[in-house]
Amino acid sequence: MSAGSTYNAPHSMRVKLVVASSVMLTFISFWRAAAVVLNDLGSSAFYAGGIAEEAVGKAAPWFILGVMLFSFAVRAVYVESCSMFTRGGVYRVVKEALGGTFAKMSVSALMFDYILTGPISGVSAGQYITGLLNELLQVGAVHGWLPPALLIGAHEARHLPMNGMSAVFALAVTVYFWWQNIKGIEESTDKALEVMKITTVMVVLLLGWGFFTVFWRGAHLPPLPVPSNLHFSHDALGFLGGTKLATTLGLFGILMAFGHSVLAMSGEETLAQVNREIEHPKLKNLKRAAIVIAIYSFVFTGIVSLLAVMIIPDSVRVPVYRDNLIAGLAMYMVGPITLRIVFRVFVVIVGFLMLSGAVNTSIIGSTGVLMRVAEDGVLTDWFRKPHRRFGTSSRIVNLVTGLQLFTIIVSWGNVITLGEAYAFGVIWSFTFNSLAMLVLRWKYKGERGWKVPVNLKIGKTELPIGLFCVFLTLFTTATVNLFTKSVATISGVAFTAAFFTIFAISERRNLRRQAVTDQQMKEHFQLEHEDTIGLETLQIRPGGILVSVRDAANPFALKWVLARTDTDEQDIVVLTARMMGAGGPEYLDEQIFSEHEQMLFTKAVSVAESFGKHVSLLVVPAGDIFAALVQVANSLEVTALVSGLSTKMSAQQQAWHVGQAWENLPEPKRQFTFYVIMPNGEAMSFHIGPHAPALQAEDVQLVHRLWLNFRREPEMQNLHHSDIVTYALTRLAVEYARDKQETLTALRRHAQDGNRSAPLGLSYGAGYRDEQGIPVPRASADRDTI
Repeated sequence: MSAGSTYNAPHSMRVKLVVASSVMLTFISFWRAAAVVLNDLGSSAFYAGGIAEEAVGKAAPWFILGVMLFSFAVRAVYVESCSMFTRGGVYRVVKEALGGTFAKMSVSALMFDYILTGPISGVSAGQYITGLLNELLQVGAVHGWLPPALLIGAHEARHLPMNGMSAVFALAVTVYFWWQNIKGIEESTDKALEVMKITTVMVVLLLGWGFFTVFWRGAHLPPLPVPSNLHFSHDALGFLGGTKLATTLGLFGILMAFGHSVLAMSGEETLAQVNREIEHPKLKNLKRAAIVIAIYSFVFTGIVSLLAVMIIPDSVRVPVYRDNLIAGLAMYMVGPITLRIVFRVFVVIVGFLMLSGAVNTSIIGSTGVLMRVAEDGVLTDWFRKPHRRFGTSSRIVNLVTGLQLFTIIVSWGNVITLGEAYAFGVIWSFTFNSLAMLVLRWKYKGERGWKVPVNLKIGKTELPIGLFCVFLTLFTTATVNLFTKSVATISGVAFTAAFFTIFAISERRNLRRQAVTDQQMKEHFQLEHEDTIGLETLQIRPGGILVSVRDAANPFALKWVLARTDTDEQDIVVLTARMMGAGGPEYLDEQIFSEHEQMLFTKAVSVAESFGKHVSLLVVPAGDIFAALVQVANSLEVTALVSGLSTKMSAQQQAWHVGQAWENLPEPKRQFTFYVIMPNGEAMSFHIGPHAPALQAEDVQLVHRLWLNFRREPEMQNLHHSDIVTYALTRLAVEYARDKQETLTALRRHAQDGNRSAPLGLSYGAGYRDEQGIPVPRASADRDTI
């Protein structure tokens, strides 16, 4: 054999490994998608107005409104990008249009946006809470309710340091959500929707009370957004401080003011990330979500900023309430002070929920972006290695959280500094995305689901007028910001350059290592990439067993199945789910295997060979592990799904999540049994889907006694045991509909009164085989789930 040549084993000697191209996703309504985006986008309403007014003066609300109107156009660009073949947010779109170098630059700017979202949201939440505490202390001092230790004068209370306390709060919230993400506890769309419901109540009260206050007092609109009404602070002039450029060139001043307000438009990237999970018809629902987001954010962020300038006196608006503007708005409404304080508490609670959620979203979003970059081979395997206990991308989470904690400590709760830097990532990520879409208009001539209007067609050439105008506005604003936001320019350029350097070096090293890993995978496995997964794809029979594995060191679930299954009668499929970062694509054309995955597949084959049995191997990319397991189990028509015990939840919790995922499946969906295998070899089984309950002996005797008693009546001679059960269930349903709480209380009391001595499930003797064909050990228990 010549030097440098490579030997590939024949197909017959390699184990077949099917790699799914389509990502296993859960799907949500456009209302939930809009709620997820608004939890990120709406958080800027709590701090954008104060930051903008500090920079440009009292005319700031008009620029906030202008930014919110312009966000309609920016959102249209994202809708077009999501409707194309290229999915996955800024990184994937820019890479497709402009290549890897520009993609790494764009994702570096985007990371700066995400990294700063957490600190500015956490600090803002701290400002609202600290401001409320100081207000309550002052009220207590005026009424003589405070002890002398908390007073510094006759009727003056000691105040908590706003920036310091806000920074401490932001640090605590960031550490909390770091730990949640390390454990892999995901935020559900249900929580996002509930937060938005509560926020909507606050917004309706705020607007209604605010407009009534304006009418009652006869308040005036802010000064018009013309150059003569702009009053830039020294920091807002940035590198142009000492010059007269802002006042000499009127349009330049307008662009400066617009640039200082652009941070109100954050959160657009979240729309691209949530797009892949929007239910069918995807494009129609995506546009619906975009409209809901646009209207809600315009009303919340834009109108509330306008009302704040009209209602809060000039003497306290910026000096006192700059960083918690909505709280100040609540305090200066018409009405009794008690009612205003109660409403301010409500505002703080809503702000805490939304802003704290934005901290978590920033960690999830930035982790997802880096995961997407890692999946493309830009980051090394070191970053992709899962946590030994929780199986999460802990190293990426640690990197993101470390940068956020560093940002909070350096800024020490200064919202203005954070807002200045935050705008850099926001505007440049939008600029790169719009430029990429402009290039794709010329580069990709295929059919699109939707296009940004206006488009002028001359012969066979189509001129994207609307898209070009959006790009030109973004690019001009971003360029102006480079000269007027010194903090943002210095920190943003340094951060972007640092991340770009890391990406470039890591990609170069990864390419060399990945070539070896890919060759080893091809030597040991017969790789087959498939768009969809079915029985024919894996060449197996219905009624098989699906085994989920994730830890090469402890494949006890696979060993449990191999020891109890005759593979001549039932096929075994070993599945590994590759968890996709938030905002990943819906389809993967190329999949780069990590060293961890290679070890996992090699171990699975080794264990199967030690039992002298054959297994089929399957890897699927997934957005949610439980949705992936259930979708694959349904597609392969298995009768049993087997998994090891999770390190972060109990067997009952795992079964509940599997049951919820099963309920979300479209019809037809098949029942199966979910087995959770303990490290000691014991097993618990849960029937997924409708099934006959495991009745206790006394239940069966009770039904029989009732049947005997009813049969004594002449007209009940045709009564069956099933009739009694059906009637009892119908009565229960009627009672539940009539009085839900009373029925729940009675049922809960019955379930907890301890009158059943038998376990919740059935214990089977040795050698028993359930309807799925798998022998169940004596220690296992059959339990109900959804």
